[in-house]
Amino acid sequence: MNTPMDAKPHRIVIVGGGAGGLELATRLGRKFGRRGKAEVTLIDSKRTHIWKPKLHEIAAGSMDIGDHEVAYLAQAHWHGFRFRIGQMTGLDRRAREVHVAPFVDEDGKEVTPARTFPYDTLVIAVGSQSNDFGTPGVREHALKLETVADARRFHMRMVNACVRAHAQRAPLRPDQLHVAIIGAGATGVELAAELHHTTREVVAYGLDRVDADKDIRLALIEAAPRVLPALPERLSQATERLLRKLGVEVHTGAKVAEVLADGVRLADGRILPAELVVWAAGVKGADFLSRLDGLETNRINQLVVRQTLQTTADDDIFAMGDCAACPWPEKNGFVPPRAQAAHQQASHLYKQLQRRIAGKAVQDYRYRDLGSLVSLGEFSTVGNMMGGLTKGDLFIEGWFARMMYTSLYKMHELALHGWVKVTLDTLARMITRRTEPHVKLH
Repeated sequence: MNTPMDAKPHRIVIVGGGAGGLELATRLGRKFGRRGKAEVTLIDSKRTHIWKPKLHEIAAGSMDIGDHEVAYLAQAHWHGFRFRIGQMTGLDRRAREVHVAPFVDEDGKEVTPARTFPYDTLVIAVGSQSNDFGTPGVREHALKLETVADARRFHMRMVNACVRAHAQRAPLRPDQLHVAIIGAGATGVELAAELHHTTREVVAYGLDRVDADKDIRLALIEAAPRVLPALPERLSQATERLLRKLGVEVHTGAKVAEVLADGVRLADGRILPAELVVWAAGVKGADFLSRLDGLETNRINQLVVRQTLQTTADDDIFAMGDCAACPWPEKNGFVPPRAQAAHQQASHLYKQLQRRIAGKAVQDYRYRDLGSLVSLGEFSTVGNMMGGLTKGDLFIEGWFARMMYTSLYKMHELALHGWVKVTLDTLARMITRRTEPHVKLH
């Protein structure tokens, strides 16, 4: 553990600019970076940040990314930390250095060379990626929603599919305008509901040869016995009823054997035809996490951390968010990969790193499960509230649940920007929404 430093600033390196990483960098930059008491550096392989739970809205076309993305360079300039672009590839714990790969642009030209960044305290917050469990055909034929680029790619293919169906003279093929979503967790469920609404919006803009109710079909496939298997059963049942009411085909207890070029083959031999297949099942950590100079990882490449969020092998290295396997003693398990967990851990580490810089011992983190909310787009929102708000588990639905869901994102925006900017941006979006299409058409 380092003692308080008078001669030089404490060097804090945060790898990963997701919800937790960017919140932590912003708060530490305001507290220490501006005053020169610490050097706070954020490293990410992308130029901009989008709150990951919003990716399904980008994919469906119901959200304009330009209104919500945060440029890392600008955020760093305004809030007292430094941003460096590149992907972490390795770690030298003895030298206390992070290794970062060269950054190459879209034309294949090198923008920045391979670099190393020294640290006194390192926080790894690189999130997670989907886990295809080695299922044949996933890499070749399925789309994933791990990044903004993935979401944009799906949206363009969806719009192009609708335009193609409108322009062609031949009858629709059996798989045409069918979308199969594999994985009925929060991402899969919310994407299905958003697509039900936005595909009809797209067709309404002059694609009159496409009958949305007859031609567009959505199938949601889940290997577990019910949708939202990680959430309370009552919430799962209510969500499935609402999805079926929307006309979404729900297949539970259905294991995928192979993803085909024109559909999905299930383990029982059934084939579900589909022009677009989205893989939204399972999570794991990035492969490079298992090669970080002896840091302990679990079977899905998450960094194993103690209750303090420090890695088991090195007190100078912390991990948080989806890439960390953090104990949840009250449940005899691990903290689930949710946005509320990343937000809580960022707030916790903000306080603990202040203690660390002051030469004090860091304290344990305790996860507070405040419940779960699932947005079904324009149709409804359902969820359950827990923790200090209620005694036990309270089921909520409709307008109140939608306001609670919206407030989660507003909390993230407030942590990054403060009240004034969030208020002005919200008003600007409300005005703009009245003068533009409610779904992106390009």
